[in-house]
Amino acid sequence: MVKKIYTGRYTTENQEDIVVFIIGMRVNKRLALHKWLPVFNAMPGMIKELYTNKDALGFLSMESYFGLRTTVMIQYWRSTEDLLSYARNEKHLKAWENFNKKVGANDAVGIYHETYKINSGNYESIYGNMPIYGLGKALNHIPVTKSQNSARERLNSIEAKKD
Repeated sequence: MVKKIYTGRYTTENQEDIVVFIIGMRVNKRLALHKWLPVFNAMPGMIKELYTNKDALGFLSMESYFGLRTTVMIQYWRSTEDLLSYARNEKHLKAWENFNKKVGANDAVGIYHETYKINSGNYESIYGNMPIYGLGKALNHIPVTKSQNSARERLNSIEAKKD
C-alpha cells in the first residue's frame, strides 16, 4: 500500500491536551520462543480493538517499530483517564493475566511502558514531504503557515491564539 506523500511542510494543531504512551517488549532470550511469542501475539488483537473503537476508547493513533530484540509502539490518547480505563478493559486484563502466568519473573522476555501527559501548547511537530504520520495521524494535519515556521513559533502558537 502506497501512502500519499504530502509535499511541503506540515504540522499539527497543539490546542488539545494529549497523552503519549510508549509500550513494547524486549526479547532477552531468543531461543525461549515459547515465552516471548505469546507476548508478541497478544498485541494484534488489542490494536485491532483500539482502532475499531477509537472514539469510545479515547485512542487517537499509533506508530509501531520492530527491531531485532525490541518492539515499540508510540500511542496517542485523548486523556490519561481513557488510557487507564483501557488498561482495565477485558482484552488487556486477559493479556496481562496470561503474561504473568506464562512469564512472570522469567527473564526470557521483558516488557515496558512509559506515559507522558502533555498539556496543550507544550508540543509541536513538523513533517516535510511525508505521509500522514505520528501526531499528524492523531490530530489535525495542517500546512505550516508563515507564523509557524520554526519550532519556537509552533510551540508559541497557542499563546498567540489566547491573546
